[in-house]
Amino acid sequence: MKDIQSQPDSRRINIKKVGVKDISYPITVLDKARTVQRTVARVNMYVNLPHQFKGTHMSRFVEILNRFHGDINLQSFHSILDAMKKRLQAEEAHMEIEFPFFLKHRECGAAMAGISEYSCRMHGSLDKVDDLILTVQVPISAPSPTQSSEGLPKSLGRWGVADVSLRFRHFIWIEELIEMVENITCHDLAWRDGHGEEEDSLSVEDMTKRLGKKIAAHPHIRWFSVTVENFSKNYSTFATLEWPETGNAFRHWPT
Repeated sequence: MKDIQSQPDSRRINIKKVGVKDISYPITVLDKARTVQRTVARVNMYVNLPHQFKGTHMSRFVEILNRFHGDINLQSFHSILDAMKKRLQAEEAHMEIEFPFFLKHRECGAAMAGISEYSCRMHGSLDKVDDLILTVQVPISAPSPTQSSEGLPKSLGRWGVADVSLRFRHFIWIEELIEMVENITCHDLAWRDGHGEEEDSLSVEDMTKRLGKKIAAHPHIRWFSVTVENFSKNYSTFATLEWPETGNAFRHWPT
């Protein structure tokens, strides 16, 4: 049978992305307390298609993923991307995985101590060099109100979320990143009492700046972005920062 996909193409048109998406796949990620944690990820894999090829065999993406048995870490990310480039004869390879990460933690705001779920994403790309971005979404709970003797306790739900993405110089545990975020978000919210009064209530701008200052002080982080979103009844508010800023070479967090 002819390999139609690998035959020459005279149209000289490059395709930026070709691949597979939304693969549900069991993976193993590093866990600081338990060594590893087994979870299920949604996986996207794609490459550029040089103009000289008509197409690519989509099954090869899954074959490469199966070769690594779902063991996802910094080394395997590079190896998978390298295998994609070589097997598919591509100049660039990309892989995105999104998975739930479970962590036992202390009581935080209205959230009770126990097992919490955090949405994590990893986006790796390989051109001439590696690039890996880790993103963790940390729920932010409102602080508990002072319980009165009258009526039932209020159901608070979530105040919002903090989305933190980073590139790092050296390995960082997912738990370490979550702890950095929660060190800010667990203590810097204020509860609005029944009279409409509040003390030191923190805006999304203030919380974003405080998170930025906290994360920028970590010596193993070389780039990050932070987005804090607050859920309201009819709309949401948010603030975003990136450090170092695009086109800016400063190395220290501004005072």
